[in-house]
Amino acid sequence: MKTFMAEFKKFVARGNVMDMAVGIIIGGAFTAIVTSLVDDILMPVLSLLTGGFDFSALCVVLGEGENAATLNYGSFIAAIINFLLISLVIFMLIRAINKLSAKKEEAPAATKECPFCKEQVAVKAVRCPHCTSELK
Repeated sequence: MKTFMAEFKKFVARGNVMDMAVGIIIGGAFTAIVTSLVDDILMPVLSLLTGGFDFSALCVVLGEGENAATLNYGSFIAAIINFLLISLVIFMLIRAINKLSAKKEEAPAATKECPFCKEQVAVKAVRCPHCTSELK
């Protein structure tokens, strides 16, 4: 049991696990922001565009009475919009990171080293101008 706990402690202390934990916490906060954006800004605008139709109130009542079960498909529509917005933002973020981290291709070398005298000569040279040796 002692080795298990030591191994678990080592696992948790690794950088990847800590980075993942921070990412999950930030993701939760980001999800709250996007949910608010959809519920408080986009859905009212969508409702305005559809003539005052309230998507969040869309439901199908399953039964009779005050406590009848409902299928709230309006909330499902809002959840789909949340997902699409979060996906779009993550895509744009990853795309920007990939552009920043893309390694620039190095330009081909303009010179090479002569294997005989070790001086720099043009890449296309067939003979070294310093020692007159033939180059391959």
